[in-house]
Amino acid sequence: MYQSLFVVKFVNWSWIGLGNYTRIIQDREFWAALGNTAVIGGISLILQSVIAMAVAFFCYRDPFVRGWRIIFLMPMLFMPSAVAFIWKLAFNDGRVISDLLMSIGIVSNNVDWLASIWLARLTLIVADVWQWTPFLFIIFVGALQGQDEEIEEAARLDGASWSSIFWNISLPMMRPIIVVAVTLRGIDITTMFTNVYIMTQGTPGGATETMSYFIYRQGFRMFNFGYASAASVLMLIFTIVIAQTVVKRAFKSGKS
Repeated sequence: MYQSLFVVKFVNWSWIGLGNYTRIIQDREFWAALGNTAVIGGISLILQSVIAMAVAFFCYRDPFVRGWRIIFLMPMLFMPSAVAFIWKLAFNDGRVISDLLMSIGIVSNNVDWLASIWLARLTLIVADVWQWTPFLFIIFVGALQGQDEEIEEAARLDGASWSSIFWNISLPMMRPIIVVAVTLRGIDITTMFTNVYIMTQGTPGGATETMSYFIYRQGFRMFNFGYASAASVLMLIFTIVIAQTVVKRAFKSGKS
């Protein structure tokens, strides 16, 4: 935070006070990066939560699938940089996804994934969902296994369907764990950098530039270290405020 109060050019430090913060509030690129982080991270988080919950509930109910759940954890074991290179090869360099789509007749020509704003964002979302859905999955499975089976058994005896049991019994009981797990995953998503750096470099036209990549570009490409520090401080404040608000409201509504 101290560095954000200066104009820093390597060894030259010039006091500027809140000048970096005043400038960054007026910077459209900063707000665009913040918006990109919210859009890409938000969609990714929703997909991860839904997929993880669906697979966790299915594995919890089916003994056969339960024995194979280690497979769902494998993507999380890869290094983030390796995952980014794999998906970059699949989408762009190796054209694996394009060839697959052409073979089943969905598209007729090779898809330039970085030519479209939403296609470029889609590549980042797919990579993030593939790697980190297992994180939520293993937490949700643990939460389901920790529930009182007598309550579920009583509901079954009363004729409740599995969907009714899930929505009215399992999900409310899991609420605190879901809130904490999704909040932790959301905080981690705000720091998305590796996928952007390797797969898109913020293209096209800054549409995939997240806050972390914006800070990196300001600090290590434009050498505006003080400005990058100010952006980091604001990013930290936004993350804390949003996380605290979500957790408070979730637990407050849960108690009511």
